[in-house]
Amino acid sequence: MISEIIYQQIQQSPQHRITFAAYMDLALYHPQHGYYATGRVNIGDRGDFFTAPHLGADFGELLGKQLSELWEIMGRPEPWQLVEMGAGQGLIAIDMLRYLQREHPELFGVLEYLIIEKSPALIKQQQQNLESWAEIISKVRWCSWEEIPENSLVGCCFSNELVDAFPVHLWTIEAGELREIYVTAAAGEFREVVGEISTPRLQDYWQLTGIKITNYPEGYRSEVNLAALDWLTIVAGKLQRGYVITIDYGYEGDRYYSPGRNQGTLQCYYRHRHHANPYIHVGQQDITAHVNFTALQQQGKLLGLESEALTKQGLFLMELGLGDRLAALSSSTSGDPLATPQELIQIMQRRQTLHQLIDPHGLGGFGVLVQSKTVQSIS
Repeated sequence: MISEIIYQQIQQSPQHRITFAAYMDLALYHPQHGYYATGRVNIGDRGDFFTAPHLGADFGELLGKQLSELWEIMGRPEPWQLVEMGAGQGLIAIDMLRYLQREHPELFGVLEYLIIEKSPALIKQQQQNLESWAEIISKVRWCSWEEIPENSLVGCCFSNELVDAFPVHLWTIEAGELREIYVTAAAGEFREVVGEISTPRLQDYWQLTGIKITNYPEGYRSEVNLAALDWLTIVAGKLQRGYVITIDYGYEGDRYYSPGRNQGTLQCYYRHRHHANPYIHVGQQDITAHVNFTALQQQGKLLGLESEALTKQGLFLMELGLGDRLAALSSSTSGDPLATPQELIQIMQRRQTLHQLIDPHGLGGFGVLVQSKTVQSIS
């Protein structure tokens, strides 16, 4: 049981405590008993959470349209690698590849689709879902970062709701000083204790992001995602020329660490309900924290990545033609007097689905960060 493994790790650690990042890493990614490793991950309407591709093919198709435009900007290189990092159930891969095969056959012909996935259980789901699409499965290859040579990729690396699940350090202000929140165990329960910071990188993070924490009030707490910086370092190192697209929920740094957000952004998802207690349902629930897009932008600059755009998913999809799809649905409801009640219901349901993708209080409020390496600006 994962709780027992974490408990043993705590007992074997100095001062009988581990960082929250270590706790979160074990709870989510332990190779046998972590949430993402066991096959308990339940994504969809009845699962712990759902993502944009669960609302139909539109998200993958519009993303495919964006990628085809980037391929054109890059001068149509052959081959062109498309790397999906954290592919969920493989739905984006299916929707995007089918769209590219149908609408952009020249790009489809030179495409190499790589999936980087840490969870064996999710790899199995992805392979099962893609198996029935014989015309696209040959384009897909699963691999690890270690199998990709440095400075070799020409194309685009993209992720959708990946970075939010990276393990984060928790920090707080105590007596005016930056302190770290650790996890310990007592009386059979996990508890938090405060101590000195575990790594000087937590202090360096504020210089990177330009956030001044000296004036934060006593007891203020939040997160730092050092794993996101390490991940971007790997991605930038593998990319020779092309783009990095990161889609996730999050904020720019000053909004992330606003004085009013004094308890951070850590959330847990269990059976489609969210709460803020990561110490229950251990190994059976997702644990996430919002993404600091300013940190990714600033880290990217150090790695040779230019920030091309930071926008909201709703605006991103509207610019790619989601508005046209909505307009076509409106025309079909008003312009076809012979439509059956069932057809009208289906049209209305599809309109509702598309609106969910651009709802500013939901998926439409997600951030979309586009970074480039050794290519011309797309602005």
